[in-house]
Amino acid sequence: MARPEGPALVDHHCHSVVAAELADDALAGLLTESDRPPAPGCSPFDSALGLAVRRWCPPALGLPAHAPAADYLARRRELGAAEATGRLLAAAGLDTCLVDTGLTAAAGHELLPPAELAEAAGASVREVVRLESIAETVTCGAEAWPRAVAEALASTAAGAVAVKSVLAYRHGLAAPAERPAAAAVVAAAGAHLRGGRGRLTDPVLLHHLLWTAVDVCAELGLPLQLHTGFGDPDLTLHRADPSLLTDFVRAAEPSGVPLVLLHGYPYHRQAAWLAQAFPTVYTDLGLTASYAGPRVAAVLGEMLELAPFGKLLFSTDAYGLPELYLVGTCQFRYGLGAVLAGWQADGACSAADAERVERLVAAGNARRLYAL
Repeated sequence: MARPEGPALVDHHCHSVVAAELADDALAGLLTESDRPPAPGCSPFDSALGLAVRRWCPPALGLPAHAPAADYLARRRELGAAEATGRLLAAAGLDTCLVDTGLTAAAGHELLPPAELAEAAGASVREVVRLESIAETVTCGAEAWPRAVAEALASTAAGAVAVKSVLAYRHGLAAPAERPAAAAVVAAAGAHLRGGRGRLTDPVLLHHLLWTAVDVCAELGLPLQLHTGFGDPDLTLHRADPSLLTDFVRAAEPSGVPLVLLHGYPYHRQAAWLAQAFPTVYTDLGLTASYAGPRVAAVLGEMLELAPFGKLLFSTDAYGLPELYLVGTCQFRYGLGAVLAGWQADGACSAADAERVERLVAAGNARRLYAL
């Protein structure tokens, strides 16, 4: 299948996909950030994202655009999961994917390993390691825990292109500017280890991990990605406002470590402001582009009101479904194209300006930031 027209795309934040056969309800369940069953009489296909899936994905499987969801699901079953996955990923036309390997399953099925995802997508795949997941594997005494975590992170991240934090899910983004005191970290580590070394939620340990990531990223020359904005019900939305990171951003600025704010919505304007105000901050629209459906150009335009053109990156944040790769790329191309066409029509920029902005956001900024 021919690759789409337009500049090469570097998906700087995404996850792998399920290649197994999925029941219709399980597939639909991956079209929402909710981890609950839909309300009676409702379907995830009846959403802006559902419309986007039905707009962009059916042609890759040999159906007309806007085919009914039932027809689409029947065609997917007819082709089989492997064939459908290959077609959808190929149609996305991605050049490079930076894959967060912190998630390993979706809808009860294992995700494709990075090498298999690369083969199916026809793209280069590089790893982004998840900070909290690495820390949760460390087994040692409380006194040794801080050093052991730093060593584990440095070892794992040495072959990666970035480190990612999900602090927003664990406690919220209101990270203080000061590093936690060493004694407080050891005490909190002791309580965590005595509790069975489960999911890290203690704010002292989470904030210590954030600074550990800054130190390791500074040493290895890597960016630090942070989830911001909406997500699944495990998150409390107002605590994921990226502006809550402002004190931490100021404090971490001397390290020179790039901080990449993912997703952002509905706080995408705050993320854009941070990217405009601080040289070390970058941002993206991520899965918001897919979820916004017909409104993608409006939301992307709001981000470009403040975000410097050299600071905004493309990503799909695709997870579980290959459809989300194709939808993410098509929504991005369509939305950015519409914004830039409007600017040209208004005389706000030249055709050369528009082409340069598109190349920067599609791939150029990611290649520069991640040294690809």
